[in-house]
Amino acid sequence: MAEAAAPRTHRTRSWWGWGWADAHPDDAECVAMGALVPGTLARPLALPRIADLRIGPPAATPPAALAPLVTADPAARASHAMGKAFRDVARALRGRPGRIPDLVAHPRSDRDVADLLEWAGEQGAAVVPYGGGSSVVGGVEYRGDAHRAVLSLDLTAMDAVLEVDTTGRSALVQAGILGPALEDRLRPHGLTLRHFPQSFEFSTLGGWLATRAGGHYATGRTRIDDFAQSLRVVTPAGTGTSWRLPSSGAGPSPDRLLLGSEGSLGIITQAWMRLQERPHHKASAAVSFARFQDALDAVRAVAQSDLLPANCRLLDAGEATLSGASRDGSAVLVLGFESATAPVGDRLALAVDLALAHGGTADPTGGDGAPPDAAVGAWRSAFLRMPYLRDGLARMGAVVETFETAATWDRIPALIDDVRSEVGAAAQKATGHPALVNCRLTHVYPDGAAPYFTVIAGGRDGDEDAVWDELKAVAEDVLRRHRATITHHHAVGRDHRRSYDRQRPEPFALALRAAKHALDPHGVLNPGVLLDA
Repeated sequence: MAEAAAPRTHRTRSWWGWGWADAHPDDAECVAMGALVPGTLARPLALPRIADLRIGPPAATPPAALAPLVTADPAARASHAMGKAFRDVARALRGRPGRIPDLVAHPRSDRDVADLLEWAGEQGAAVVPYGGGSSVVGGVEYRGDAHRAVLSLDLTAMDAVLEVDTTGRSALVQAGILGPALEDRLRPHGLTLRHFPQSFEFSTLGGWLATRAGGHYATGRTRIDDFAQSLRVVTPAGTGTSWRLPSSGAGPSPDRLLLGSEGSLGIITQAWMRLQERPHHKASAAVSFARFQDALDAVRAVAQSDLLPANCRLLDAGEATLSGASRDGSAVLVLGFESATAPVGDRLALAVDLALAHGGTADPTGGDGAPPDAAVGAWRSAFLRMPYLRDGLARMGAVVETFETAATWDRIPALIDDVRSEVGAAAQKATGHPALVNCRLTHVYPDGAAPYFTVIAGGRDGDEDAVWDELKAVAEDVLRRHRATITHHHAVGRDHRRSYDRQRPEPFALALRAAKHALDPHGVLNPGVLLDA
């Protein structure tokens, strides 16, 4: 039986920055944060207004049959113009968001999607799938002028849970559903998808699948790939659905072709997703390290055990201080376990013992009489609040951005050291001010880990996005030198194209181009993502 769509919220999304418009720091908080970063402005930039943007008439008009699905409203067009990376926020604050889509479509069925793609092909209009708009790699904006018009395809009207199979613990879900709505529909069944990226509140199932998103959990099944059982995809060449199976060895997987394709090969409209029972047993702890190398050794020991913690997040001294998890310059390892069936205290104790054996210190009082979970709670609160603080610092002219990667354990220490030193030096050269370059490990595997870097620096007044592009180029060169991936879980988009082209083998690129031409003969699906149209 189909589940009804979740009720809409009355809060307003920020069109220019992260999340909810009412959750951004006020001017006073922006000034206080800016005072901590050398080279920032004396007062925050004004909040941008859609009314100040140059939004011309649309370059194409849909036929009457499609008109009910499409809007040319300036607010809708502006809010679909780009994602939520720092460079997007910086451009919006300066009133230059890039090419604004001519139209925004809200299809309600697969047939609607197919009709919109057919019309776009006839018109030579680019179709850019939007998802929840949380892309931080230029995945939802159009760049260039090769197409007559740009249509932003927003699937959030297709947000139902169509069927729940409690026997096989899976559900058929439309791709436009947002994270909270999906969990709300599964909760009465005692089930969960258990996929919680930082963007969970503002991203869709289809977006997770199209970008091969990573969830919050550090080990075990954390990538959306692990939960995808079957996909339904609408392409200009036709619509197809893969068989729903627990596993199959029948040739190359059709789902694997579409996972991570970022809307360049087709539009994912629904998927059967593997579910889990909701956890009832949880336990967490934090372990501090005076030496970061000892912390790395401890994390590797935990990752190579069979304990499989839900959270195994290592914060370097700078990241731990920034989040409030440490006050004495220590690195902090946040450990967490959960289970639907059995207590997890023993597994947590074993993981803590492994960390202590590598030089860690477990402080049951948090160092100042705080509850045992003080460091864990501080990290969790900072994790959820950080994107809003980033936007507040951006209003002060600071450059604040993150990037992530993954590499094998033998490369991790030198990779982290080189990113810190080289990106830091590049920031000093670009801005004349020292930068903060922090690192945390977000996901860990027996053979490697995913370092996630935060960069905070003063900017160049009016040129903040260009400064970030310069620092990003330096970071990409470091990653390539260490044979670390350009992205572990944020997708390729347009920002990572140069590095992705270098990372993939050329025979695979040849096959991908052939698939693109076969499925999208007019070259209208998200042009510039993964490969050229």
